[in-house]
Order: sequence, then structure tokens, then C-alpha cells
Amino acid sequence: MKITRSVFALAAALGLSTVVAPVQAQERKLETVKKRGTLKCSGHNSSFLGFAEVDDKGNWKGMDIELCRALSAAIFGTSNGHLEIVPISWAQRWPSLQSGELDVVIKISGWTQSRDTELNLSFSNPYFMGEYKIMVPKALGVAKIADLKGGSICVAAGTSQERILAAALQTRKVSAEVLSFGKSDELSGAYFGGRCDGYMEFAPTLAIARSAKAKKPEDHILLEDTLTLEAESIVVTEADPKWLDIQNWMISSLFFAELEGITKTNVDERRANPTSTEVSKFLGVTPGYGSRLGLSDDWAYKMIKEVGNYAEIYGRTVGDQSPYKLPRGKNALYNANGVFFPLLID
Repeated sequence: MKITRSVFALAAALGLSTVVAPVQAQERKLETVKKRGTLKCSGHNSSFLGFAEVDDKGNWKGMDIELCRALSAAIFGTSNGHLEIVPISWAQRWPSLQSGELDVVIKISGWTQSRDTELNLSFSNPYFMGEYKIMVPKALGVAKIADLKGGSICVAAGTSQERILAAALQTRKVSAEVLSFGKSDELSGAYFGGRCDGYMEFAPTLAIARSAKAKKPEDHILLEDTLTLEAESIVVTEADPKWLDIQNWMISSLFFAELEGITKTNVDERRANPTSTEVSKFLGVTPGYGSRLGLSDDWAYKMIKEVGNYAEIYGRTVGDQSPYKLPRGKNALYNANGVFFPLLID
């Protein structure tokens, strides 16, 4: 009996330590960032247009960079002087995060089962839904995949995109010629050279190619069909559950601000005259929205004042105010036929 109780007590103690350790790790992470005075966030070792790119003045811009700024502003009140963008390759994402070189990875990273279960990583709620679509010349007069019956579609060889396209054609009972290319330049060159009617790819890649390679970008459109979706998330280590909470509530706050019509330009007015108890708490007029996360209660106000809401970020980085003109599609809020929604504020 004594042995059983001792073993149980030891197990209980070990169980307790497994619960407490991640919280302590999170406190160290958040405190480490605060004490350092700088958030270390992922960039790109060249450019991934629309998400992480450097302008002609050497300044970082793009959706992922905007979220890095949002996170820094949430922690410090402003990202100015408190954000370090660390250029890394795709392959360096996880080692850089696990080694502590990065505090967070915001780099259009898909949430997959293998990454989630095998790499000791935690993925936030999605901030971008990567749609796989088909681009066609507007002159073809087609609106959906079914209209491409008898036509031809270019796709990257040896990738999951071939399988996705084949499944989409089979499901819709569309007979079309599939032309596969091993190199991305060959793929885009074949489409813009008129060798195929459609070009199947990740929607942001299509928008970038249209902007960069089409003689007249407005002459090319994305068909309405979404072939599949890939959830893109912010990534942190599994040791930091409350650090992950901060990522999730940052994303939710950007959605909430859009839903409530709170923008970078009107946030001061809305703070002075909150229209609901939720808005009052959200903007830090009444306490509670930040203290649970280890942040100031007005962190969301300061974040929105610097970067705006989700619609503003989307519009100027990849949307209608950018060179890429990528439609919101599934990345709209639920009330505009999208998939995103804010979490409840209580």
C-alpha cells in the first residue's frame, strides 16, 4: 500500500509538473521578448510577394510582415524599434523557431498533421486560407471549371497539385487535357505563351504571376471554383501554450475589428464612444482584455491604431489595393461568405 501511494504521489507530482512547465515556459518566452525589447519574427531570404517582400527603400512589407508588426504592437504598444525581421528560407522555419533564433514563425505556413504531431510545434487558428484555383484569360469567357471541357490546363509536375486537379476534374466530370511542367518558370511561361487555357496553382501564386508576367494583368481572371484549401497559421513551439493564446487572440482581434467596423482611422473615435460592452473591453476602456494574456488592457487598441483591421491588412498587401488584386474569397468574414470569424469576448 505504501508503495502504491508513493508511486501515485510521484505520478501526480510528475503530472503536475507537465501541466505547470509549459506555463512557466510561456512566461519566460513573453518575458524574454519584453526584456529583450524586441520581437524576433520570420521574414524571407529573398521575397515571397504579397507576404514578405522588401521594397525599393529596403523596408519589409506584406501580409506576414504586417502580422509581425501587429504582434509587436500588441506586446510593446508599437512595433517601431521593437521588431526584428529575421530573413530565413522555408527549410529554416522550424530549426530557427526551436533553437530560439525566432520567437514566432509567421510565414504562410500550412497546418498539416505531420507538422502538428511530429515536430513539437503548435499552430494558431488560421489567418489565411490558401485556395487552389485556376486562372484563365478573360477572353475565353469561362467562369467555372466545367466551362473548360475540351480545353487544356497547365499544372506543376510531381506535386500534390496534379492529384488535386485530377480529383476536381473527375468530381465535376470534366474532360480536359492536363499539361504538366517540372519548373515553375516553364509552367507560367506555357500559360502566358498560350499553350494552355488554364493555369492551376496556389491562388496567391497565380495573383503574383498575373501581376508580374502578364502584359495586361486585368486580362486574366481566377475561376470561381476552389479546388481545395490549405489553412495557413502562425507557428510557435508546443512549450508555450499561452504564447499561442496571444497569437490566436491577435488574429481574432483583427477579425473582430473588421466585423465591428473599427479601422485604423476611426479607432480613437470608437474608443471614445464604444457602442457595446464588448467593444469597450476590446479597446481597453474597461479592463480585462489584456490582463488574461499578460498584455496591457489596451493592446488591441494600439495594434489596430498601427496596422488596422484584417480587411485593411489584406487589402493593402494582397488585395484590391495591392498589385496582386487577389479577391477575398474564403478569406472573407462569415457574413461575407467567407470562413473567418472572431472569438467571443467576455
